[in-house]
Amino acid sequence: MMRIGFVGTGIMGAPMVLNLLKAGYSVKVWNRSASKAEKLRAAGAELSLQLQEVGTDVDVLICMLSDGKTCDEVLFSENGAVSKLKQNTYVVVMSSIPVETAQAQQQKCQALGLNYLDAPVSGGEKGAIEGTLAIMAGGDPEHFEQVKAMLSSMGRPVLVGPAGCGELSKLVNQMIVASTIATVSEGLLLAQQGGADPAKVKEALSGGFADSPILQQHGQRMLNAQFQPGGAAKTQLKDTQTAVNYAQSLDLNLPVISLVNQLFAYLVEAGDGDLDHSSLIRQIQRLNHLELS
Repeated sequence: MMRIGFVGTGIMGAPMVLNLLKAGYSVKVWNRSASKAEKLRAAGAELSLQLQEVGTDVDVLICMLSDGKTCDEVLFSENGAVSKLKQNTYVVVMSSIPVETAQAQQQKCQALGLNYLDAPVSGGEKGAIEGTLAIMAGGDPEHFEQVKAMLSSMGRPVLVGPAGCGELSKLVNQMIVASTIATVSEGLLLAQQGGADPAKVKEALSGGFADSPILQQHGQRMLNAQFQPGGAAKTQLKDTQTAVNYAQSLDLNLPVISLVNQLFAYLVEAGDGDLDHSSLIRQIQRLNHLELS
C-alpha cells in the first residue's frame, strides 16, 4: 500500500488525513503550526517536524495549503517538501490554486522526474470529515489511475483533463457555489422583508428545482446567523477573483461572477473575511441598510 506524505493539516487537511489512516495508509504529516498536526499522531500519523522529512520514503506527496504562492514556497523552496522525493513519486496538489500555477508546477515536477496531478476538492469541512469530497483531477491518465484508489478514500475522484484542468474545474465549482450563495442570500432576504417566514420558504422550496445543498446547508446557516467557517469568505474571494482573472485571460466577459466577486470583496473589506462564505447575506443586508445577522 502506498506511503503518503501530507502537507497542510488545517480545517480540510486534518480530516482528509484521518480518512487516509482509516483506509489503512501510512501517512506522514507536516504543518507550519506543528500543534495543529499533533492530534493526528494519536490517530496513527507520523509527525514530521522538518518540512523535507515529510517527503522521505513516500510514494505520494499531497499538498493541501491555502493558495498557489504558499504551495510553491512549501513544495519547491530550498529544503522544501519535494527536495527528498525519489524519482516517479506522485505529487498531488489538492489546494485551490490558479490554473497557470498548476501548469507551472507540473513542468517543475516533470523536470525533477516527479509525477504531478492537480486535484482540488469541493464539499467543505463536512465532506472532508465524511470522505465524500468531490475531487477534480488534472494530469496524465496513467498517473491518475495509480492514485485513484488512494484519492477514493477521501471522496469521489474524476479525471477532467490534463494538468491544470482540475483547477479549472474547481473554478467552475466555485463560480457556481458563490453565485448560488448570493442568490440564496437575496431570496431569503426578499422573503423576510416581504412578510413571509424565510424558514418556511426554504422548506417549501425543498425538493423543487431551486433546491440545492447550498439552499439547505448555507441557507440554514443564514437563518441561524451561524457563520463559523467551514469555508471562509476570504477564501471564496480568492477563488472568485482567480476565476475572473482567468476568464479575462481568455477574453471572456462573465458578468454574473464579476458582480458576485465584487460582493465578496465588499464583504471581506467590511471585516467579515474570516466568517463562513454564507455570511454574504450580511453584505446584502448592509447594502439595504438592514440589521446584520
